[in-house]
Amino acid sequence: MDDVLEELFAVIEDRKETLPEDSYTASLFTHEKGENAVLEKLGEESTELVLAAKDDDHEEIAHEGADIVYHLLVLLAMKDMDLADLEAELEARR
Repeated sequence: MDDVLEELFAVIEDRKETLPEDSYTASLFTHEKGENAVLEKLGEESTELVLAAKDDDHEEIAHEGADIVYHLLVLLAMKDMDLADLEAELEARR
């Protein structure tokens, strides 16, 4: 999974720099609401994950969980953080 997260984060960082017009990721960096757009998406996806878990819907749990991870990575990029920051915190909690 580390490779997938690293590859995804690299794409997010690239979209942040190049801002292609047809990219959803790039649109999050240029949204008129700024970082609030990503924070709202994290809240929305969190609620959807809770509902999927309540329904014991494994497919939706995976789908909404992936949405949360994606938007978390976008937030990290917005804050000029990277995966190493997240990994360091997780390691400290071992």
